[in-house]
Amino acid sequence: MSERIVRARPLALIEDDLVDYEKAMESMAELVAARQQDERPDTLWLLSHPQVFTVGRRTLPEHLPDPERGIPVVATGRGGQLTYHGPGQLVGYLIVKLRPDEGVVDYVREVELRLVEALGELGLAAERRDTPPGSELLTGVWTRDTGRKIASIGMRAGRGVTSHGFALNVDGDLDPWHYAVPCGMPEVEMTSLVNEVASAPDAERVRRVVAGAFEASSI
Repeated sequence: MSERIVRARPLALIEDDLVDYEKAMESMAELVAARQQDERPDTLWLLSHPQVFTVGRRTLPEHLPDPERGIPVVATGRGGQLTYHGPGQLVGYLIVKLRPDEGVVDYVREVELRLVEALGELGLAAERRDTPPGSELLTGVWTRDTGRKIASIGMRAGRGVTSHGFALNVDGDLDPWHYAVPCGMPEVEMTSLVNEVASAPDAERVRRVVAGAFEASSI
């Protein structure tokens, strides 16, 4: 894929506020099953979660947080490694039927580019990164000027339909990121919109801009 989005992909938009992570996983599974049966359109679900660490299939035990921190750790079936969710973060679950000529990695690249587009509209120059051979995957979105990571992405596909998605740090507490090793990269520095933009947009504007970048609208 080139560094621009060349094909339209309109999505149906679902919005919620704070949803328990495990309840969200149950609902997402229902959405995926419906999409696999062509009972609903491609969908973007925007929401947030109470504090939780989620771990992918490749997460190392030494990357987990100290249990005394009191934040739950939940195993998940997505790709990627450990990430953190909490209030002040915008999570987007993408239930999308892949085209015949693309795989889930192709779609992840598209998700990165759409988030870069949204962040640019919100006043923050951002970029996706290619992974050097032998390095930890650099999936996600990074600030162009400070080199910090602002969005994490972890997805999978089953029967041609994607699940899971992205987590964009807007204005939440960044301290929990220091309790563990995010994304399998001990050296990574996580950031948020409010940490990078002098006049950070409010959460509602962030939602509207992100939904627009994904061509998502309510049905």
